Amino acid sequence: MLATRGYATQGPKSELAPFHFERRDPGPDDILIEILYCGICHTDIHQARNEWGMSMYPMVPGHEIVGRAARVGSNVRNFKVGDTVGVGCFVNSCRDCPDCDGGEEQFCEKGRVMTYNGLERDRSTPTFGGYSSQIVVDSNYVLRIPENLDPAAAAPLLCAGITTYSPLKRFGVRQGDRVGVVGLGGLGHVGVKIAASMGAAVTVFSTSQAKESDAHRLGATEFIVSGNADPGTLANRFHLIIDTVWAPHDLNPYIAMLKRDATMVIVAASPEPARIEAFPFIMGRRRLAGSLIGGIRETQEMLDYCAANGIVSDIEVIPISKINEAYERTVAGDVRFRFVIDLRTL
Repeated sequence: MLATRGYATQGPKSELAPFHFERRDPGPDDILIEILYCGICHTDIHQARNEWGMSMYPMVPGHEIVGRAARVGSNVRNFKVGDTVGVGCFVNSCRDCPDCDGGEEQFCEKGRVMTYNGLERDRSTPTFGGYSSQIVVDSNYVLRIPENLDPAAAAPLLCAGITTYSPLKRFGVRQGDRVGVVGLGGLGHVGVKIAASMGAAVTVFSTSQAKESDAHRLGATEFIVSGNADPGTLANRFHLIIDTVWAPHDLNPYIAMLKRDATMVIVAASPEPARIEAFPFIMGRRRLAGSLIGGIRETQEMLDYCAANGIVSDIEVIPISKINEAYERTVAGDVRFRFVIDLRTL
């Protein structure tokens, strides 16, 4: 077993603190990764504080992992020691269900193995995430980080990048389409960059007027303060709207902004159920959809796309000792736009 250092929370009211634990010894199909950087996703906060009611403790969060391949198993052919690699939201799946066969391991019928706050395939060994010095992962679930991407700024792409790239691709965003992005945070700012790179005219909806200059810098052509949206002016306007807001909010005004047969996609989970009015859907044959992350194949495609288009997350790098402060600042919206932990400070 491999002695490993990390930061963990012991319960929903506990701060993250130093934690020592053991990783499994790498097998012939595994890669031992020396973790360099790990992004702080709002999901980490939800899970650490048990806001979704499914947390297991002790918990080492972190699923936006970039590091260096320190040891490579004898059966691994597509990675070598020294490669810059990444690990996203899951680290295993059954590999024989229709979802896994189709490259959609994130929907594995028998249950994907989450990078943290989950159980290994034996259904008894807890998984610990990227707020740690090292991790052992089956090579089939490891991503290659392109050389021209800054490793720290690439880390949030392992969650925020694929979360927004997947629906933009799946719903066929093309040159000249109008795309709305609700919320300009860790998810939303990457979504703006990717949608703009696809040739879309992007409108950002935010509760904060202070984010207007950032929205335009990131590639948006229009910025609207959410409460000031004029339903008459914006009706039947958008080919796609991506909602990245985790806090409770009204979805109905955005539905009426969709064109006929257009879609609004939810990619962030509010802790409260939403009340949905039926008529805007009926009258425009509109759709409300959800999207998770992506499979390994699509996540690698996203990383390669971002490398080709010069897209990374806007980040603030912090030492691990600042993790609890970073959580509070994230909840307060006081980050432009994603914290990334330098694990070399652990």
